[in-house]
Amino acid sequence: MIRSSQCAKSLLVLALAAAGFAAQAADKVTVQLKWVPQAQFAGYYVAAAKGFYKDAGLDVAIKPGGPDIAPTQVIAGKQADIVVDWMPSALAAREAGVPLVNVAQVFNQSGLMLTCKKSSGVASPKDFKGKTLGVWYGGNEYPFLNWMGKLGLKTDSDIKILKQGFNVDPLLQNQAACISTMIYNEYWQVVDAGVKEKDLVTFFYEKEGVATLEDGLYVLEDNLKDPAFVAKMGKFLKATLKGWDAAVKDPEGAAKAVVAADTSGSASLKVQKRQMENVAKLITNAGTKKIGYLEPAAYERTVKVLLAGGSDPVIKKDPGKAAYSHAIYDAAQK
Repeated sequence: MIRSSQCAKSLLVLALAAAGFAAQAADKVTVQLKWVPQAQFAGYYVAAAKGFYKDAGLDVAIKPGGPDIAPTQVIAGKQADIVVDWMPSALAAREAGVPLVNVAQVFNQSGLMLTCKKSSGVASPKDFKGKTLGVWYGGNEYPFLNWMGKLGLKTDSDIKILKQGFNVDPLLQNQAACISTMIYNEYWQVVDAGVKEKDLVTFFYEKEGVATLEDGLYVLEDNLKDPAFVAKMGKFLKATLKGWDAAVKDPEGAAKAVVAADTSGSASLKVQKRQMENVAKLITNAGTKKIGYLEPAAYERTVKVLLAGGSDPVIKKDPGKAAYSHAIYDAAQK
């Protein structure tokens, strides 16, 4: 009896030790988002909420962004393993010395647009001249600057740029004829504030032929030389894309995950569900094996747009194929 008891205790100790080892064995991953918790990043929150990361043996820290947080600076400072950023910002940072590499492209369509009040006299891009236009900076300005260059408008004389905060007040208060908006977020803030959709005119960067790739995942180039890093991030990407597929399929469930992750309490279920429904339109390959795959042709189009900024291009040299890699995407398919 004593011997059986001792055996039982030994087995319990071994089981607890094994459990502790398993817990310690979870690979840590830190992902830096581009903005605050919202459905723009629903895939990450859904993957965490549904246990996809845990099931992959990962301990994932999701760091929200904000107006004073630049993902490129965070990863340059080794405070994140992988970041969500727009390609113009990432390629500009790469040219400036931060060796970022795109390893997955979640959004394959652009949601960026200029939203204008018809009462401002803007009916087409040719009406921008002489107007005040709200523009986001912090890396978000690059597609706009390229567009103005394509239109032949000088940003220091032909138009007036209002460095837009992350709200829609300049349009509501008639401080600007047009402001920067995303189809899944700020556009609806304008409508929710009481402006009727029939009184607005919108210019989608995608339709104007100046769209660049937006939310993608980036790592530092040197890390791709480490097979263990590639394998770990392959697990992260596989779980993340599973989260995105689930979010697109169930916008309300995705909204709930986002609201639960928002410690500020500012995210509402109604708004986040609507946002997710619009975000889903930007991931046209959701539910297929192509989700997250960076199409080389789409990359090349973005580079071409960024190089075509007239006398002030976003980037001065074509970064070539070194600025993207399918190594982590390939690892995620295993």
